[in-house]
Amino acid sequence: MPLPQEKMYTIEDIYALPEGTRAELIDGEIFYMSPPSRTHQKIISKLNQVIANYIDINHGACEVYPAPFAVYLDENTNTYVEPDISVICDKKKLDDKGCKGAPDWIIEIASPGSRRMDYYTKLFKYRTAGVREYWIVDPDKNRIMIWNFESEDTGEYTFSDSIKAGIYNDFSIDFSQLNI
Repeated sequence: MPLPQEKMYTIEDIYALPEGTRAELIDGEIFYMSPPSRTHQKIISKLNQVIANYIDINHGACEVYPAPFAVYLDENTNTYVEPDISVICDKKKLDDKGCKGAPDWIIEIASPGSRRMDYYTKLFKYRTAGVREYWIVDPDKNRIMIWNFESEDTGEYTFSDSIKAGIYNDFSIDFSQLNI
């Protein structure tokens, strides 16, 4: 007797979800997301502000988008994610629906419900898709993990550290100054 096949979901299934339902689609599987905590939102807000200010002051070509912002990692429409922060430097990837292809820099804020997804599933998907740099900010562990896929460097930092962004030559984020 053949095994029942699992349903492969598509982006159309994501669009058909009830208004306000937060979910991501990875390799045809839907992952529902719980509402973010206040701390989670505060970190996103502060980081987005610091990155946007740097880009504006330096007349940069990149754009920064906080979640919810759609990122379609592949052409097959079976992977759709909403990173907490996406920095995109190739404006040809942007349209009114979001980003088609890999952002240059992604930051995820880990929470108890997302930790496994952020540290394993998304790490693999982002690296494979061509993201240049990936940060996981983990407030519960007072840790920031950095993967620079271009140079194949990794780093582990705390909320007391100043961390250099790999996609820029002269930009660091001093987490001790963020008042989180």
